[in-house]
Amino acid sequence: MSKTEVVVYENPDLLAAAAAARLVTRIVDVQAAKGSASVVLTGGGTGIAILRELRDSSARDAIDWSRLDVYWGDERFVPADSDERNEKQAREALLDHVPLDPKRVHAMAPSDGEFGDDVDAAAAAYAEILTADVPAFDIMLLGLGGEGHTASIFPDSPAVHEKERSVVAVRDCPKPPPTRISLTLPAIRRAQDIWLVTGGDAKADAVAQALAGAGEVEIPVAGARGSRRTLWLLDRGSASKLTKVYETPSA
Repeated sequence: MSKTEVVVYENPDLLAAAAAARLVTRIVDVQAAKGSASVVLTGGGTGIAILRELRDSSARDAIDWSRLDVYWGDERFVPADSDERNEKQAREALLDHVPLDPKRVHAMAPSDGEFGDDVDAAAAAYAEILTADVPAFDIMLLGLGGEGHTASIFPDSPAVHEKERSVVAVRDCPKPPPTRISLTLPAIRRAQDIWLVTGGDAKADAVAQALAGAGEVEIPVAGARGSRRTLWLLDRGSASKLTKVYETPSA
């Protein structure tokens, strides 16, 4: 049965460092068990800080990077060289610094890519990649917004109501850029482990509501549940509205 765990760190820097260390351990364990591993990356300040910490850690060499598949939970539909792209940020933070197999890095198409500005075609193409290549993600990193969105699934949006497709085009996002590509909640729930990583007081209400059992239409991150485990990695600010006190484990 899937279980939910919450770990709270003292500050955002410690959160990022600890999450990076956990990520190394989990990837190595999965690779030892079945030969290869898959990870879904997220953007945002905390998500990219984790990748930087991993880049700068000597423990990164424990990972067999040639046997790792990399995906994204969502992407801003902007040109490939835009600083807003999650892929570009991830490459600068980590991916360009490790010996990944380029064929195993599965980025979502940019707005100046092979599909041009057809975001629906770009979303459909990513769905085909998932159907062909990955029955279930091993580890998925997700962030969340202060209103409760995760990936690019916003409250009471068409994406949060999607039940059939694994990837959708998202338009008119309430925060820029307005056009994006996102995994849906059914696709997200295919992950074995989901790690929800976030920091700051602005996220505290959404975190508390999700952990208290809010509905996913109003608080989409509440619908992000791993089939094996859902792990919330928080700092003191984002955990400040929780009624239960969680502490950082000593080891």
